[in-house]
Amino acid sequence: MDIDFYNEASAAKLGWDPSWFGCDAFDEDLADAIAKWQRKHNIASDGMCGPTTFRRVFAEREAFVHELADLPKVVRKSANNIVVNGSMVPIKWHKVVLWSEINGLRAKPGSYRNQGGKPKRDVRYFVCHWDVCLSSASCQKVLDKRGLSVYFLIDNDGTIYQTCDLQHVAFHAGSRRYNNESVGVEISNAYYPKYQKTYMKRGFGERPIVRGAEVHGTRLDPFMGFYPTQIGALTALFQALHTAFDLPYRCPMAGSRMSTTLTSLVPEGKFRGFLHHYHISRNKIDCAGLDLLPLLQRLEDET
Repeated sequence: MDIDFYNEASAAKLGWDPSWFGCDAFDEDLADAIAKWQRKHNIASDGMCGPTTFRRVFAEREAFVHELADLPKVVRKSANNIVVNGSMVPIKWHKVVLWSEINGLRAKPGSYRNQGGKPKRDVRYFVCHWDVCLSSASCQKVLDKRGLSVYFLIDNDGTIYQTCDLQHVAFHAGSRRYNNESVGVEISNAYYPKYQKTYMKRGFGERPIVRGAEVHGTRLDPFMGFYPTQIGALTALFQALHTAFDLPYRCPMAGSRMSTTLTSLVPEGKFRGFLHHYHISRNKIDCAGLDLLPLLQRLEDET
C-alpha cells in the first residue's frame, strides 16, 4: 500500500493535516512521525493515520485547548484564535475568550452534539442571531435553561465568546439539517428601546435606533441596533470563518440588494456564505436592519 497516498486521502476525508504530527507534507517524514506517535500511544505502528489514530490525536488536541486555561494570561493572549476541529484559527480581533479560559462562557453539555474525532464538518453558512438579552452572560444562561447552544456570543463591549469547538453541532438554527451545516452567533441586543437607559447606566453608551426595517414584507416598529464595536467583532468572525471553511463573502440577494425574507437557496443546498436567521425561518426577524452586503463587500475587497 502507498502510505503517502493513504494519508493524503485520510486527511481529506477526516479533516486533519500533516501539521498535527509536526510535518508539512505527505511524505516519508510524515509516515515516520505518525508511526512514532502511534508507538507512544500504544497503537499499532503502521505510519498511517486511519480512523483510530485520528480519534486519538483529535482527543489529545482538544484536551490541549482546555489546558490553555492553565497558561499565564499574557502567554495565552499573545494572539487571538478561535477553535476549529481542535486547531487554532487566527482571528483579527482584540477581545476573544474561549470556553476554557477564565471568564469564558461554555455551552452546556448535552446542548450540542459532540463530533469529536469524526470527519471535519462541512460548514456551508454562518447564521446571525440577536439574543434579546442585556448581555452575553445572560444569553448563555437562557440557552442553558432551554437546552440550546450557539458557537459564538458577541457582548456589548465587542468581546467574542466561543462556547465550544466548531467541530461540534450546536443547536441554534432550528432544524437538525440547518444545525448540521452551519455555525452561528448571538449578538447581544435587548432589542426594545425601553432598555436604552439600562445600557447607558451600565456604561455602554446609547445604542442606535433602527427605523423603517422590513422583514418578510412587514415594517417593524423602531428597535435598538448594534454598537459599532459589535459590528467590528462580527466582521472579524466573518473573516475567520471564511478562512476556516472557505465560506464565500456572499449573502442572500434580491436583485442588487440583500434579501429581507426567507430564501429557498439554503434548504435546496445551493447556498454557501453568511445570512440572518430570518433567511431560513419565516418565524424569525433577527437580525433585521443589519445589511450584511457592505460588510462582506469590504472583506472581499481586502482579500
